[in-house]
Amino acid sequence: MSIKENQDIIVEEFSLLDEWMDKYNYLIDLGKTIPLIDPANRKEENLIRGCQSRVWLDASFEQGQIRYKADSDAIITKGIAALLIRVLDDHSPEEILQAELFFIDAIGLREHLSPTRSNGLVSMLKQMKLYALAFKTKEESQ
Repeated sequence: MSIKENQDIIVEEFSLLDEWMDKYNYLIDLGKTIPLIDPANRKEENLIRGCQSRVWLDASFEQGQIRYKADSDAIITKGIAALLIRVLDDHSPEEILQAELFFIDAIGLREHLSPTRSNGLVSMLKQMKLYALAFKTKEESQ
């Protein structure tokens, strides 16, 4: 499934929920489905800078696709990480680097996050794209 199709599905899922409390609860539920980072990778260099809560993000490169895993000590932040992983996981570095992520605004997430959580979202996304750039550069040099 393409990155755009993944975003369309998320927009559709959130459109079924009228109240923001329901959407927060859905985010919390999504956080429970996140592909968890190996406990050995819950280390300082995998911590996302700019997040109020602690968020660890790791990525691997398998058969031309990036696989992301994450964890957080905050349930809403973990749900945000789960959304980003749903959209970007199992895609090529080039697809991730070229992706225009419209779902964040389309579901109203950015406007309903506190400034610190919004900064965390931007930081997570930035780190995911940095992984994509690193894997792309490594792939091109081989």
